Amino acid sequence: MKWTGLNELRESYLSFFESKGHLRLPSFSLIPQNDNSLLLINSGMAPMKPYFQGTKEPPRRRVTTCQKCIRTPDLDNVGKTARHGTYFEMLGNFSFGDYFKKEAIEWSWEYFTKVLEIPEDRLWPSVYENDEEAYNFWKQYVPEERIVKLGKADNFWEHGSGPCGPCSEIYFDRGEKYGCGSPDCKPGCECDRYMEIWNNVFSQFDNDGKGNYTELVQKNIDTGMGLERLACVMQGVDNLFEVDTVRKILDTVCEYSGKKYGENYNNDVSIRIITDHIRSSTFMICDGVKPSNEGRGYVLRRILRRAARNGRLLGIKGAFLAKLSDVVISQNENAYPELSAKKDYIAKVISIEEERFDATIDTGLSLLSKIIEEAGAKGVKVISGEDTFKLYDTYGFPFDLTKEIIADAGFEADEEEFKKLMNEQKKLARENRKDNGGWSKDDVDLFENIAETVFTGYTETESDAEVMAVASEGMLVDELCDGEGIVVLDKTPFYGEGGGQVGDTGKICGDGFEAEVVDTKKANGKYMHIVNVLSGNIKAGMKVKAAIDTEKREAIRRNHSTVHLLQAALRKVLGDHVEQAGSYVDAERFRFDFSHFEPMTKEQIAQVEALVNNWILSGTEIENFETDIESAKKMGAMALFGEKYGNTVRVVKMGEFSTELCGGTHMTNTAKAGLCKILYESSVAAGVRRIEGITGENVLSYIYENLAVMQEAAKNLKAQNISDIADKAAAVSGEVKELKSKIEELSAEIAKSKTSSLTDNAQQVGAYKLVTARLDGMSGDELRAAGDILKDSDENIVAVLGSVTDGKVTLLAVCGKAAVKNGAHAGKIIKETAAIVGGGGGGRPDSAQAGGKDATKLDDALANVKNLLA
Repeated sequence: MKWTGLNELRESYLSFFESKGHLRLPSFSLIPQNDNSLLLINSGMAPMKPYFQGTKEPPRRRVTTCQKCIRTPDLDNVGKTARHGTYFEMLGNFSFGDYFKKEAIEWSWEYFTKVLEIPEDRLWPSVYENDEEAYNFWKQYVPEERIVKLGKADNFWEHGSGPCGPCSEIYFDRGEKYGCGSPDCKPGCECDRYMEIWNNVFSQFDNDGKGNYTELVQKNIDTGMGLERLACVMQGVDNLFEVDTVRKILDTVCEYSGKKYGENYNNDVSIRIITDHIRSSTFMICDGVKPSNEGRGYVLRRILRRAARNGRLLGIKGAFLAKLSDVVISQNENAYPELSAKKDYIAKVISIEEERFDATIDTGLSLLSKIIEEAGAKGVKVISGEDTFKLYDTYGFPFDLTKEIIADAGFEADEEEFKKLMNEQKKLARENRKDNGGWSKDDVDLFENIAETVFTGYTETESDAEVMAVASEGMLVDELCDGEGIVVLDKTPFYGEGGGQVGDTGKICGDGFEAEVVDTKKANGKYMHIVNVLSGNIKAGMKVKAAIDTEKREAIRRNHSTVHLLQAALRKVLGDHVEQAGSYVDAERFRFDFSHFEPMTKEQIAQVEALVNNWILSGTEIENFETDIESAKKMGAMALFGEKYGNTVRVVKMGEFSTELCGGTHMTNTAKAGLCKILYESSVAAGVRRIEGITGENVLSYIYENLAVMQEAAKNLKAQNISDIADKAAAVSGEVKELKSKIEELSAEIAKSKTSSLTDNAQQVGAYKLVTARLDGMSGDELRAAGDILKDSDENIVAVLGSVTDGKVTLLAVCGKAAVKNGAHAGKIIKETAAIVGGGGGGRPDSAQAGGKDATKLDDALANVKNLLA
């Protein structure tokens, strides 16, 4: 057994299993693909789930990988011990219905003893206590006294229902100096002598979730061996921080800080935290994770800022993490060449995050120290959520970092209050982002040093352009690999939202990439394309083709030009006091707010609509041109009240009936609007009315939809033609009214007949004459009619009636005038009675109604009325 470097071990393992017919696959990304159950890949088999589940065909039945992994449940312990880390690599060989236990055990033994030449007497396998098959295979290589049988908790892998099975772990005996001294010490003992380095999972059963196991037709092998753990064995070191590639990073941290590892516990904690976190951060950023306040982005932000803070505790001045990432890259680039390819990008992301934290950390730490000092003076042990939230919101302190600092000082944080404030902020942010079309107004500041965009959309629907800048999650980035982001071009045909017109959508394409533009915003002369990357990467400096969705643009043009015609028609019909108070136009409809002090009449609406359509059908050419503001005023161009205009303005002129200042996109002829239909006229505020309408193909859709409704109505009314619907509907309405009157008469007769015999069986309870009856099938109206008859029949009567219809109980109580005078109260009686049938209700002293759920208790409830009354 000879010393072997971590990189050599990785290659050794993968090459060995290639020699056994396995396909070597590169590590999957740390970002899970099509798996919402994980934030980050945390095991070698996690990306293989579709192959094990049979939802995806594996590229080969035998596969081997070295998978990058991130685990954060023990993040708070990282650094405090040398055992814990967030980043590790998992070696694995997998079989999808090919080889099984025999080969898996044989090859693991061969690799350890023949390739790595680990002494056989230092290897101890464990097996599931009922797995005699694996036990017998191991007996071929290991004396029985060194094969340990363990229970289900240790050597049986399952996760709810689905594939599962026994496993066999291989332990390395580190020697007696690491042991507990017990003569029974062996794998399974709590001491540090035996270190588990390889786990073979034999997936051979299907668990139905109720403890019933059946044999799988296709049996699989899923193995896992931590590369760093194996390196600890081969390099004779105690923990991952002593492994060659990791130690190189740790030594560099010591060099930056001037501290010596192993001399001071607190310094060692900070050194280990930085060493581990820069490894995780470098690989996460390389795989496309960006610092943010959500999900995996928050994990990245948290560990970067935790590392930065510990750098300060070590006395490191200024930013250092980006430079440290170079060491991580140099130690891993042979296995992961993408690290070198993205070296500058990784450094940029780390630098931006570190600079942001550095700008606020002094103030934040000072404030936190003051908060802790004040809490100590008051004898308070819990720091308020309001204080910790302020640190998070104002100074960028991740809550977990604040909690850690507070805990070091002997205090606790009010986590519930923090979460409450956090949720309130998220809700507000979601509403603001929704109001702003999926972006934040703060994004504008990112592009302050970028030249203004040239808008070509008045004359072009697609343009060749260059990418000037790319941003994602509130910061400039070198490239956008996946998901949503913002792209700024030097020129664009995409209209940026403004003047009531929505932003254009479409595509931006370049060499090897395609992005969908879902919206376009404009601010300070820059057009910000909100994109969703469909394939490839987009970065600054790329040559691209930007093309709008022309069909959508044409629909927007129709609505926008029609709004101009609408304003002219409103002024003509209602008067010159009409002025625009706001507008909104998209591809579906238009909305126009205007000054007017009363609702429009039907006649006025019809008159305006007719006028607009006459102008549309006139086929008038629409002029769209730029001129100086004074010339535009002389033409009589209408300006938006309160709007500020420069010396050069854009004029939209439609014959003699409309001339306005407008920077939006418009048709070239009024006829292209097709038709206009006003849908609604309503009030927005005092003195402001609103009209909503549609044009073009949307009018056709409106006609077709309404025609279909009318045809269905004619069919149901048995009308010969649509024109007969009104007469038919009037006739049916008359029939319904007449039938309703007859039903009421019949209900009264039925109630009278059913109640006529009830008083004959009345019981005398004190001064009251009590009637109780079950009248199943009677409706609430019928019960009320019966109750009125009973109430009028005797002033001393107290009656409670019950009915069950479709399993639901209806109860009614009535009391005559004399009964009420003597203290009877229908509301109180019904409340007590309804409670028995699982319901509730109440009412007046003379009449009350209630409902209930338990029809089986109705007879008991009615029988109890006598006791209540007594």
